[in-house]
Amino acid sequence: MTDGPLTGLRVIDAASLAAGPLIATWLGEHGAEVIKIEQPDGGDPLRQWGAQRDGVGLMWKSLGRNKKSVTLNLREQAGRDLLRDLTDTADVVVMNLRPSTLTKWGIDHATLSERNPGLVMVHVTGYGEGGPKSDRPGFGTLGEAMSGFAHLTGHPDGSPTLPSFMLADGVAALTATYAVMMALYHRDVRGGPGQLIDINLIEPLARLIEQPVLTYDQLGTVPTRTGNRWDISAPRNTYRTSDGNWLAMSGSAPSIAMRALRAVGHPELTEDPRFAEAQQRLKNATAIDAVMAEWIEAHTLDEAMDVFEEANVAAAPVYDAEQLLADPQLIARGIYPTVADPQLGQMRVQAPVPRFSHTPGGIDHLGPELGEHNEEVYGGLLGLDAERRAALHEQGVI
Repeated sequence: MTDGPLTGLRVIDAASLAAGPLIATWLGEHGAEVIKIEQPDGGDPLRQWGAQRDGVGLMWKSLGRNKKSVTLNLREQAGRDLLRDLTDTADVVVMNLRPSTLTKWGIDHATLSERNPGLVMVHVTGYGEGGPKSDRPGFGTLGEAMSGFAHLTGHPDGSPTLPSFMLADGVAALTATYAVMMALYHRDVRGGPGQLIDINLIEPLARLIEQPVLTYDQLGTVPTRTGNRWDISAPRNTYRTSDGNWLAMSGSAPSIAMRALRAVGHPELTEDPRFAEAQQRLKNATAIDAVMAEWIEAHTLDEAMDVFEEANVAAAPVYDAEQLLADPQLIARGIYPTVADPQLGQMRVQAPVPRFSHTPGGIDHLGPELGEHNEEVYGGLLGLDAERRAALHEQGVI
């Protein structure tokens, strides 16, 4: 992109797997130049992550969008020297190596900022810097467990449930992305220096699940799994329809809960003290749930949705991927554009989020091939001649 709000910003994506690269992806969608650092022997493990088509990783194609791929072996001193040269030209660098490794290799923020005082460094780790676990490896699964998410997810008589997508990584990346923008604002608007952003995979997700901590701290009780219910909203569940589909409903606002009761033919319950008042409704969640389930299972998904939409009830179908792509609302907004790709021909991916009225994000290209931009970056940006590049390649550095 050449006209995004972050045009002119250079980001070095020297992280691997999900959280770190996601930060760079979102910055790249809005105009930042992103240089993706990958090991010469296979590249970022994201390339082999999840579903493949003809050996091409589909997740990589999306997360690698708008990035320039260069190979660089950070295990070699010459590779670390080149990384320092790249960060000298950059505004932001994203890393996820262990703290001890950054210090040992001389690529920690303190060292890099001596050469580039304006550098903003995002350091993503499993547990964060400091504390007895700071140097231990960590993945999103551990963050989902330790944050309290898995403890709350699942049915009361079942085991804790982990998500089947990169939840902890995604929440950490979103948190870190807005942190980058605050650090750049502090640098560019207020005249401050660059700084280190320390982010782990536990705390951002735990921040969204703070209610159990508040409850335990003040009431001494530990919330447990409640399936699809939530102790702040009723009705709130997924319900099976007569044609075998599923529908989700939320009665978080009292007015919505009352509309739902009227829509399913029980206006008298809106005057019943068990359901009319919010706290009483929560205590009688099982009863109101049964009312909703009985009515919904007697109707098809389309029939139920027609009634709920007419009554302005907060309900929605539970979609699979095929249904998601076919939804008229999402089609009208162009949420899943088709992007040309030299390896796959074309691929549908999700458009940038959020939308800007004057500077919309965009997708120039999907994930590049490994080392596709070596000549452009090492030859053009750093000015290494062809002989030097060939020698570094021969030595296994690039």
